[in-house]
Amino acid sequence: MKTDVIFPSAGLKLAGHLYTPDSSTPGSEAAGPRPAIVVGHPGSGVKEQAAGLYARRLAERGFVTLAFDAAHQGESEGTPRGLEDPAQRVEDIKAAVSFLTTRDEADPHRIGALGICASGGYALSAATDHRIRAVGTVSAVDIARQFRLGADGTQDPAVFEGMLDAAAAARTAEARGEGVQTFQLFPDTAEQARALAGRHGFEGFEYYRTDRARHPRSAEFLTWSSIDRMAFFDAFRFVGLIAPRPLLMIVGREAVTSWMSVEAFQNARGPKELHWIEGASHVDLYDKEQHVGPAVAKLADFFGAHLT
Repeated sequence: MKTDVIFPSAGLKLAGHLYTPDSSTPGSEAAGPRPAIVVGHPGSGVKEQAAGLYARRLAERGFVTLAFDAAHQGESEGTPRGLEDPAQRVEDIKAAVSFLTTRDEADPHRIGALGICASGGYALSAATDHRIRAVGTVSAVDIARQFRLGADGTQDPAVFEGMLDAAAAARTAEARGEGVQTFQLFPDTAEQARALAGRHGFEGFEYYRTDRARHPRSAEFLTWSSIDRMAFFDAFRFVGLIAPRPLLMIVGREAVTSWMSVEAFQNARGPKELHWIEGASHVDLYDKEQHVGPAVAKLADFFGAHLT
C-alpha cells in the first residue's frame, strides 16, 4: 500500500510515498513493526521514478519503505527550484530516518538506507547517523566527482573550472536582481544527446526525457549555485565510518560510472560487498526488469539479514 506523507527536513516540508506490505505479502500476518528502508532518488529524479520502483518492490518483500523528493525538487518545498545542495540532500535522508522512527509500522531499531545514483553517495555520507543500521546503493555516484571529473572519470579539469566561472557569474547576476540562474541538464533531442553527451548522457536523456520514464516534476535544470556547493563535497570521504555496519553496493558491469562505486568500496572497511549485475549499464538499473529484479532480490536478502 502506498500512502502520501509529508515530513520536515531543516525547516522544509518534504513529500514522500510510504510503502507498506499488503495482506498478500509473505509474513504479513506477523505482529509488530517491520524493518524499514529510506530510498533516495537519483540526481534530477523524483520519487515516482526509480526510487519509487525500488521502494514498492522492497515493500512487496516485507519491508516498510519511504521514497521521497529531495528539498527544492519534485513536490517538496524549497526555493530556488532545482537546487542540488549536497548538505541538504544528506540532511534529507537523516530526516527521512527520523520520520520513520515516528511510524507505528516501522521498527525504529531496524532502519536501513538505500541510495540510487547520486543518492548512493548521499546515503554513504548520511550513514554517520547511527540509526541507519545497514546501507545499500545502486549505481552509486558521488555527484561532486561526476561534475568535477565526468561520468567516466576522464573529463578535462578545465570543464569544471569553466562551470565554476559560470556559477560565480550567476551569483553576481542574482545579487543584481536578475533572477535565479539555471542550466539545462539534458539536450533537446535524442540526436543531440548522442552527439554531445556520450552513451551515459544519452541513456539519461532516454530515461528522463522520453515516455520510458518522463515525469513532469523530474528536474530539467539545476541552479548554477548548485555547482559551487558541490565543488567541495566528497561523498566518499568518511565511508570508513559506516563499519561495523554492513554495506552493499550494486553496480552494473557496463556502467561508465562504476569506478566511483569501486573507489567507495575500496575505502570502506567492512563488512562490505560489491555486487555486479552483468550486462547492466548505470541507467539500466533504474527500471529494466532483467536487471532490477536481481538487484531487488539481492537488496532484500541483504536488508533481511542485517535489519534484525
